[in-house]
Amino acid sequence: MTSTPEVPPRAGLLPTTPPPDAVLPERNPNAPAPGAVIPTHYTRCFVCGTEHEAGLRLHVVAGEGLTLTGAFTVGEHHQGAPGLAHGGLLTAAFDDALGSLNWLLTAPAVTGRLEVDFRRPVPVGSTLHIEASVVGVKGRKVFSRAVGRLGDADGPVAITASALFIQVPVEHFTTHGRPEDVEQARADRAVRRSVEHLEVNP
Repeated sequence: MTSTPEVPPRAGLLPTTPPPDAVLPERNPNAPAPGAVIPTHYTRCFVCGTEHEAGLRLHVVAGEGLTLTGAFTVGEHHQGAPGLAHGGLLTAAFDDALGSLNWLLTAPAVTGRLEVDFRRPVPVGSTLHIEASVVGVKGRKVFSRAVGRLGDADGPVAITASALFIQVPVEHFTTHGRPEDVEQARADRAVRRSVEHLEVNP
């Protein structure tokens, strides 16, 4: 008889709802302008990278304030159930879209917690449109929300999500990332910002 492995106890789940004393900061003046494409943080990223053959190729555009929009089309390599997008891949898309909001704060951050609710199936060949926004910041914690709609920006809601991101120094990525990939990201012109002094991710 096999036993179920024990899960280490936690003090409590990280909340994705901002506390009452969270603030909504101003958009950083060095952030991508409204209407500008938010660049991929790494061209080999499965979700937003342009050099990943089977990736989602999520396209993200900065909105007004601390908002953005994104879209991707579900392809053959993204199936879970026959003809339907895999839930884990949809979750990855929301993780990346919500993470891209940190470009507007111009501070690197990592996912602390992500909650996703699936409202309707997302078929292969359909395009999912994502709207995301920062809803509060407290210290290094960034709280955000997103909604995904099928077909177009006014289509039926397929997915909703909320997340907590934690701001970290750039050294987080250089310390924990695989060295050859960190060097590739540093050399990749596609991840360099037009504002040369600004660093977001390696």
